[in-house]
Amino acid sequence: MLTQRILALVALALTPALAIQGYNEYALRTSRDAAVRADALGTARTVAADLEQLAQSLRQVLDLVGTEDAVRRKDAGACTAYLGAIIERLPQLSLLSVAEPDGRVVCDSRGSSPGLYSNAERAYHKRVLASDDFAVGDFVIGVRTRQPAVHFAQPVRGYDYRLTGVVVASVDLARLSERLQADLRFAITTLTVTDPAGTVLVRRPDHAAWVGRKLSGERLARLMRADETTRSVEGLDGRARIVGIAKPDGALAGFNVIVGRDRETAFADIDAATYRGIAVILLGALLAVLATLLAGRRFIERPVRRLLRGVAAWQGGDLDVRTGMSGPSEFDRLGAAFDAMATTLQGREDDLHGEIARGRRMQEQQTTMLHELNHRVKNTLATVQSLARQARGGEAQAAQLEARILALSKTHDLLTREDWTGASLRDVLENELAPYRTGADHITLDGPDVPLPPRYALAIGMTVHELATNAAKYGALSDVGGQVRVAWRLVHCEAGDRRLHLDWQESGGPRVEPPSRSGFGTRLIAGGMQRELGGEVRLTFDPTGLRCLLDVPLQGSQTSMLSPLTDGLIH
Repeated sequence: MLTQRILALVALALTPALAIQGYNEYALRTSRDAAVRADALGTARTVAADLEQLAQSLRQVLDLVGTEDAVRRKDAGACTAYLGAIIERLPQLSLLSVAEPDGRVVCDSRGSSPGLYSNAERAYHKRVLASDDFAVGDFVIGVRTRQPAVHFAQPVRGYDYRLTGVVVASVDLARLSERLQADLRFAITTLTVTDPAGTVLVRRPDHAAWVGRKLSGERLARLMRADETTRSVEGLDGRARIVGIAKPDGALAGFNVIVGRDRETAFADIDAATYRGIAVILLGALLAVLATLLAGRRFIERPVRRLLRGVAAWQGGDLDVRTGMSGPSEFDRLGAAFDAMATTLQGREDDLHGEIARGRRMQEQQTTMLHELNHRVKNTLATVQSLARQARGGEAQAAQLEARILALSKTHDLLTREDWTGASLRDVLENELAPYRTGADHITLDGPDVPLPPRYALAIGMTVHELATNAAKYGALSDVGGQVRVAWRLVHCEAGDRRLHLDWQESGGPRVEPPSRSGFGTRLIAGGMQRELGGEVRLTFDPTGLRCLLDVPLQGSQTSMLSPLTDGLIH
């Protein structure tokens, strides 16, 4: 009878575990399904935004090409040379061409003779003539390139602003597929982009096998009816997938972006955890039953006297005492339970002592961290105080001060991500120049990986911010054809010291005139390099572009990782 009751208790104890396992299974699967759907839809929106940005960039490029004199005059030789120079800077394009309104090609980037082929029957050509505006075509095999492509077209207007031709950009779908691969966050994610007719333009993976194939009528009809949404469907390869559907706007209206996550792969870890959980529960139940059957009687009988001695010792604080009772009697079982209780209490007492010791160590670490934080905040406030003291003035000076403080904040963010152990010189440069990178690659960084302590990262970051701001307002970055090249190298001196040589060179911008006076930015650059780092600054105002040479000593930099950016300003 007693054994049966114990077995009933074991079964009752297992019931909550089974209920928890079932609830956890439901919660995990529901959460994972929501996460996978959110990821699929978010990735689809990212790809759609990337395509919209590509269309907008190509529209700007074609609009610029259409204003070229050689294109407007339809001078075949000059037009061909111009288009060839342009396409070298646009690797995603396979062809640039200019056609008459009747579709006859005047010139292209591959040097085709005038009239060699015609675009008259192409959808994009007809759409431009009908709308007198920028248009996008459907999937085609290029007449000249013989490659799968989608075309973007823009009207060419004469000097009287009437439509006199059409300039066309052919986007290589294989290169577009490689570009969009970067938007996929997981290797198991599939991507399908279709034109309004349901023809596959991009497919990841297996792009070559799917490009140009049409979706089935039923699948295309579902796409046309759907707005941005997620759903569980059978993929093109026959596997069950959770897909997110996004639809680009503007010129790409009608295109579809479908991002899919394989359901079996997405839930593989949850399935494995479910099997493991069931196995553990069954094993635990088996062990519990065996323990009940084999050892149930040993923990019931105990002599009252030995129990009382043990209880009296525990009341006196001696938790090392055990009853030592064993046997099949009811008192023996009760005594073992008391022993187990004493062991638990003793373990908790030891754990409590350990927690107290760890708490003291954590308090010491927090005190040290507070001192370090206080030190760094003082240094940062001193830098801001110096900038404010030297930049007093009207709204323009206030805006410049705000920009410099923001630049200092960006460098602080970069150092914070590295726990203030330092930062790479390339990361500092990218951090400051990222806002000026547009579609064209007009900023070049060339140099080895150079780790910088926080003091160096802050000073060089402020210097590059001043140079970039000046270039964006008056220099190379203010012109669409301007170029900025930043090159650096490490020089090892005879005394074993190292020096950083950094060369900032602008070209292709407006003509440079030497300033009539030294502004605050120039003083900030010179002060940051000479006073803070003991370096040298040489500014050359060449008519073709500003050049700034920095020569900074690096000896002992690793030992000054926590030294302030403006120690002199604090005093």
